[in-house]
Amino acid sequence: MQNPRIILALLFALIVAPLTAANAEQAPNTLSEAEIADGWLLLFDGETTFGWKAEGNIDWTVDKGVIRATKGDVGLLRTTTQFANYELHVEFRAPAETNSGIFLRTSPKPESPTYGCYELNIAPESNSFPTGSLVGRMKVTPGCSPNEWHAFDVTADQGTIVVKLDGTEVLKYEDPQYVGLGFIGLQHNQGEVEFRNVKLKPLHMESIFNGKDLAGWKSYPEMESKFTVTEAGEIHAENGPGQLETENSYGDFVLRLEAITHAKNLNSGVFFRCIPGDKMMGYESQIHNGYEAEDRTLPIDHGTGAIFRRVKARRVVSDDEKWFTKTLIAQGPHISVWVNGYQVTDWTDQRKPDENPRRGLRTAPGTIMLQGHDPTTNLSFKNLQITELPKRWPADRKAKTADQ
Repeated sequence: MQNPRIILALLFALIVAPLTAANAEQAPNTLSEAEIADGWLLLFDGETTFGWKAEGNIDWTVDKGVIRATKGDVGLLRTTTQFANYELHVEFRAPAETNSGIFLRTSPKPESPTYGCYELNIAPESNSFPTGSLVGRMKVTPGCSPNEWHAFDVTADQGTIVVKLDGTEVLKYEDPQYVGLGFIGLQHNQGEVEFRNVKLKPLHMESIFNGKDLAGWKSYPEMESKFTVTEAGEIHAENGPGQLETENSYGDFVLRLEAITHAKNLNSGVFFRCIPGDKMMGYESQIHNGYEAEDRTLPIDHGTGAIFRRVKARRVVSDDEKWFTKTLIAQGPHISVWVNGYQVTDWTDQRKPDENPRRGLRTAPGTIMLQGHDPTTNLSFKNLQITELPKRWPADRKAKTADQ
């Protein structure tokens, strides 16, 4: 007779343990604490198409954490933010007959996948460029079973594009005249296609705070705020009003930082494209973690990640007295902000151009300022990093290349 304890142990191993492992897996369309700390951003929140725009008449829907298209034009659901150098993770599922793709550094309506963008194909093995290929550029045949979830991991770094399919490198492509920056596009071409877990990490972030002193920053002793560097290597701001300003100016960029408020309902901000030397004369990305009626979609004073006086944060993600990350991308008139990897702001400044961002659109480079708001100011900043965005190749690049 078999030992009952052994039988129970086997049952546990076969049934309970796998369930426990499955429950421990990360939920789709979320970021782990490690990913947030590493700089990853959710491009798809699992519930809405916030931060995306459809190009063409396609039946894009969001259901149960999945973006789906089944019929309509050949076209894209593309981000409203442009990206240059990055790591990108996208999961997809499609029937055997589907022809679709993921567009990298694309214009909203690309004329051809062979210039001005890169199309990472999702297509049958019978296609001229099967799944994992760059259409019109490089063909690979790794094999990809239909009707199952698969993952692309892409590194787009300058002119080099590396593609992994389900963790295995399948392609490395070198473009001596890469297009600079562009949108991420999910394509509908022919057949049904589904996407989830769309996340991106900007590359080449460089520190603008050395963690030791305020070298590279300008302080204003005549103002009320006091900015100091702590033993922990953080910038501490207290009292106000006042500001701490970078010596360098930045126009189009990705800015990432971590911040913490040391009391409830404090008010501060990160100013950018500022008029150098002027008093907080720039766009303001708000810091205020308060919200009304226990509803995080009702921010107080615009909410953390908002562009103050211009657009509210759609949700207050961060909490007082806890470190949070903020990633801000400014490219031309378009500004987007993520808090803890979750996009809270997607705004295009449609005002008339003006040197002063308080009066109108400013795309000219300006300084970055940390704000001391008032006498209650008591917060800290660390891990301040930035990368400047390149310009996009002109639309007539094909013709210019042909003339060379």
